[in-house]
Amino acid sequence: MNRALAALLSEVAGAPPGWEHRLTPDARLDGDLLLDECELAELAARLTERFGPAADLAGLRARLDLAALEALTVADLQALLPEEDGR
Repeated sequence: MNRALAALLSEVAGAPPGWEHRLTPDARLDGDLLLDECELAELAARLTERFGPAADLAGLRARLDLAALEALTVADLQALLPEEDGR
């Protein structure tokens, strides 16, 4: 797991101590991490700010139907990151 991504997710979620165990590649942003629309919008902005325009969560979400939005995972976020940050 990319540490910068994990830190962003924790910050955006306002995560309590011990929350990090939820950050697995298959953790769903909605169903497992319980991120709401405001948190997802903040995450999208922070990803672009930190990793550049290729980390376009808002663009990715705009292309997905409801089922795909519900299935969006931490691994999907990881795939948006530039190669050196995505490892």
